[in-house]
Amino acid sequence: MKILIVKRDKLGDLLLTTPMLAWLKQAVPQAELHVLANDYNAWVIDGNPHADKVWVLPRVRHAGKLRIGAALQTARMLWQMRREKFDWVLVGNGEESPRAIERGLSVRGAHTVSYCKQAKDWPRLTHALPQPQDMHESRRLANLATPLGLQVPAELPAPLYLLPQSGRDFATSWLAQQGFSAGGYVVLGLGARRAKKQPSTAQVLEWSEQIAQRWGLKTVFMWTPGASDNPLYPGDDEVAEPVLAANSPNIVPFRGPLKEAIALVWHARASLFPDSGLMHFAAASPGGVLGFFAETDISPSPSQWGPIGPKAQYLEAEKSVADLSTDAVFAKLTQLIE
Repeated sequence: MKILIVKRDKLGDLLLTTPMLAWLKQAVPQAELHVLANDYNAWVIDGNPHADKVWVLPRVRHAGKLRIGAALQTARMLWQMRREKFDWVLVGNGEESPRAIERGLSVRGAHTVSYCKQAKDWPRLTHALPQPQDMHESRRLANLATPLGLQVPAELPAPLYLLPQSGRDFATSWLAQQGFSAGGYVVLGLGARRAKKQPSTAQVLEWSEQIAQRWGLKTVFMWTPGASDNPLYPGDDEVAEPVLAANSPNIVPFRGPLKEAIALVWHARASLFPDSGLMHFAAASPGGVLGFFAETDISPSPSQWGPIGPKAQYLEAEKSVADLSTDAVFAKLTQLIE
């Protein structure tokens, strides 16, 4: 049996697919598990032992420009995938995604499974599943395999990311330059794009001081590089600026690429992040994460997007993360660190 999981979206979303991969490999050990990713997110599952093959599609459009070579490469790869004659194609989205469904159908597997709002809109789907309610994204993805006659277990495996040697080497070098070692710091990050999900400057300064006093740990402060009006990916330079201007002796700033940021998260005693892709990576790290959510009546809720893993915690603010008390934050953080 050959099973293809189509997962061509965000980094954290692909990471949340890894519990499904681990479970399927255990539940159907004779099956070949293939993943269709793209050249933006495929590295998330590099070395994953539960994916037998990863198909990496190039982005045909990038920065608003059509890439002819990428279009030709995509057409060739699609032809190769059709020759695989997949028994099952699972469109790996927790809700209807027309582009993902079209991509899944283009492979022409014997059975294609996807969530959709109305089955009549997708007559070519062999299994059109209703969009689930009140279910975590990782379980929504695993639930796509139920048409195979499988029952999703009460507890799925934890998300899996294998830090490459290059990341370990970077972390070792960077930490040596700063004069402290693995486990000697806490990561505190920005990167949720929306102000209500970001800790305030006062909170960052207060929390880092408390972390130093209670545990003798430095705070590695990281954020998404770039300006907030960047059309490709908004950054947090303006938000980080007042924290840096305070020149706190407890804070070591890191403004760097994502993979290097993940490497530092992997060596941290614990991490604190707003709802974001980095939050999910931190949840999969040895130190775990305290995630922050806010105004979830209109924003993504932790019931679907909360961090998962053996050392994952979160707090939910009614309106803004800035309203969370230090006592509430440190009650959760203490559980991670101690």
